Amino acid sequence: QVQLVESGGGSVQTGGSLRLSCAASGHTSSTNCMGWFRQRPGKERERIVGLYTTRGDPFYADSVKGRFTIPQDNDKNLIYLQMNSLKPEDTAMYYCAATVAPTNTRVECLLKVEVNDFGYWGQGTQVTVSS
Repeated sequence: QVQLVESGGGSVQTGGSLRLSCAASGHTSSTNCMGWFRQRPGKERERIVGLYTTRGDPFYADSVKGRFTIPQDNDKNLIYLQMNSLKPEDTAMYYCAATVAPTNTRVECLLKVEVNDFGYWGQGTQVTVSS
């Protein structure tokens, strides 16, 4: 079992920044494919960042590319999501997720974009961006 706990959400104005954290515990060696998802009001949950933790090198969805990054950190059990230049359309509940089993390659990990591809989820943290 892997436990994930997100934190760092809050309310900011357009153009502001937030840093989310995802703390992983338990049998973390059982997975190497993680993702940041978000669910905007009235929308389906979508993956915005894919991360193959074996090698790093995150993959970003077009909607956040250039604004969101995963800073390098030596602690692989603590994944950050740095969000800059926030827009009202970034308002959402943000979730950290991990696959139940490890993937063999980065491509295999990054192809996992559906909610059902991930078996471990955090409780989410709310981000609200006002105009």
